[in-house]
Amino acid sequence: MVDITHEFDAPGPHPNGMQATADGIWILDQETNQAALVSFEGETLKTVDTASDRGSGITDAGAALWLASTYSREILRVDRQTGKTLQRFDTPGARATGAHGLEIRDGCLWMAVPPSATVYQVDVACGFEVIHSIPAPGDRPHGIAWEGRDLWCVETDHRAIYRLNAADGAIRERIEVPKAHPEPHGMTMWDGAFWYCDAGSRAVCRVRRR
Repeated sequence: MVDITHEFDAPGPHPNGMQATADGIWILDQETNQAALVSFEGETLKTVDTASDRGSGITDAGAALWLASTYSREILRVDRQTGKTLQRFDTPGARATGAHGLEIRDGCLWMAVPPSATVYQVDVACGFEVIHSIPAPGDRPHGIAWEGRDLWCVETDHRAIYRLNAADGAIRERIEVPKAHPEPHGMTMWDGAFWYCDAGSRAVCRVRRR
């Protein structure tokens, strides 16, 4: 059982990427292409313009942010203070569009790519090389987040968040988001709870497990 609460509305019109940090939640908007750092209470603390094209994924690597520039089918590494692009790479598995959810872990970038229905692990230190991949839980994977050794992934068409074995993609758990609540797109985790955004309504929701 879960409790789902609408906490606040994102600052942009179409939020689609999220990453929680100790400073707040980074939210990437796919219309303005701005990355906003928002407090857990909904106050906008910082906003930077980026060169992403309808960006739908964001993760914080400390000195820089990584963005999924979904419609240019690129992954961008950008300055977290200015939004200036530092590096750009082709998205694995991209077709008409590219990646959505991103997560950085142990020097590797993980990304959910809807066109190939795959989650990729990419070594960003060695030429942006794909070193591992697992099947996504459906054809429209969005936000991803780590909990221990397992990877959670939003499947927007299913209105669900799946807990996956990161080794082979096996589904270990499913959390449904009923239609009474905003639809899940971008997603992150903080302090044991899921936070997700709805690109249509701007809603940012928290999901707490009982």
